[in-house]
Amino acid sequence: MPTGRPSGTSQQPSRPYPPPRQPNGSKMPNQQPMAGPSSKNLRDKLQYQFPYDLEAKFPAYIWQTWKYTPASGDFGDNFRSAEASWTEKHPGFVHEVVTDQAAFSLLKYLYASVPEVVEAYNALPLPVLKADFFRYLILLARGGIYTDIDTTAIVSTTDWIPPEVPRSTIGLVVGIEADPDRPDWKDWFSRRIQFCQWTIQAKPGHPVLRDVVATITEDILRMKKKGILKNNKIDKSIVEFTGPAVWTDAIFKYLNNPDYFKMEGKNITWEAFTGMESAKKVGDVVVLPITSFSPGVGQMGAKDADDPMAFVKHDFEGSWKPANERIHPERQSDNKDK
Repeated sequence: MPTGRPSGTSQQPSRPYPPPRQPNGSKMPNQQPMAGPSSKNLRDKLQYQFPYDLEAKFPAYIWQTWKYTPASGDFGDNFRSAEASWTEKHPGFVHEVVTDQAAFSLLKYLYASVPEVVEAYNALPLPVLKADFFRYLILLARGGIYTDIDTTAIVSTTDWIPPEVPRSTIGLVVGIEADPDRPDWKDWFSRRIQFCQWTIQAKPGHPVLRDVVATITEDILRMKKKGILKNNKIDKSIVEFTGPAVWTDAIFKYLNNPDYFKMEGKNITWEAFTGMESAKKVGDVVVLPITSFSPGVGQMGAKDADDPMAFVKHDFEGSWKPANERIHPERQSDNKDK
């Protein structure tokens, strides 16, 4: 299994600036004009605009989205204690609850040099799709923590990573959402191991975020060209389009990419993460066990919220859905028995 620093992240000696003066009358041999961002493909544009620095600190940002800010009387009392927990556990962090209306203005500013991303976001027909896409976009551009409005911080992010692991070797922290060790797992989940995307910590520019943003952008623009977005007839499920399936695929794609890792032996698959009870570091990615972001769900080996590995509690409100379609883990086993 590849471990340690991804290839290609070592620092190179910087060149002198300004460049040395050339002798009078001399010309730079075979000098080619530098390609600007507009001449690059989407992934290259994103890399140019949001470079990844592994050794930088995790930005002290907490990002959430909701219809209203906590200052509004319409915010919702059921979310107030959960939202406040993130500020209480992270003094000194910038904590932003970005409204749906403000999200588009923010993304227009951050992605002004990558207009196809702004076009794609604006073309999405459903709030849940925009909410999914926003979390990847804000973390790619600014980094920090994204967490859903119905999550409660149990412990500070400073305690998520084992103390013996240097923060300068980590660029992405994810948790396991699902580890369904049962023959009918496909009836319930999209992947045998599924990484959750209701809480993510990342440094800006991380390649996983770059890839998932590019993949979703390309899918949106493809569907827009076919004319199936405006009619709400997208040709993928929400889970596959912007949700945990595309997120999980992007992570596994990265962990098996020889451009970033020195591959030794077989590919990394779900088998590397099933049954985990403690954090596992693979390259610059730390994967947390299911208890960390899904304590108390009562299945798949998740332990209770008072377990030392429980970091974030998710209430599974799914508020963009009708009430009778919202997912609560305790109801899954009940429904299965009916």
